[in-house]
Amino acid sequence: MPCALTSGYTLDCKDNSGGILEVYFIERGAVTSIAEASGVVTGLTKASGKRFWKYELPKETGSLTENMTGNIQNGTVFYASELKIVVNKLNVTIRNEIKLLAQATMIAVAKDNNGKYWLIGRTSGIDLTTGVLGTGTAFGDRSGFDLTFSGSEPEPMLEVNSTVASALETAG
Repeated sequence: MPCALTSGYTLDCKDNSGGILEVYFIERGAVTSIAEASGVVTGLTKASGKRFWKYELPKETGSLTENMTGNIQNGTVFYASELKIVVNKLNVTIRNEIKLLAQATMIAVAKDNNGKYWLIGRTSGIDLTTGVLGTGTAFGDRSGFDLTFSGSEPEPMLEVNSTVASALETAG
């Protein structure tokens, strides 16, 4: 059965900004259900006592990309997400938390600079795949962490509605 197209695209106002402001992380197993309608998360249930943890990002340091890959011969399509964030300052508390991030498979929600929230890792989760800890050289260099999280999913990332986003940090 052919896949029917449903709409086109018209250029509109130039009122869009790149980058992300903050990211929320939770262990993949701590999310017990996600309700979705037409690509938007309309409900999210967390296990008892579990919550998303917020990471605020320095201006213009975070990004979220998703690459769609299709294989014509196999008839497959998947979506590979990559989330890059910066955590400034080297200290043992942050080091220990990043170690936990590296050991877990997570679901993340990124808030972009347009005020929209995007969920990645719905089915398979995301993992911390690259981390660089550095002191820098000059006084103005970063002393902190550059972290990259990656994941692959059968569907594109989902937008999270504002009602669900406002309860991310509330324990389930």
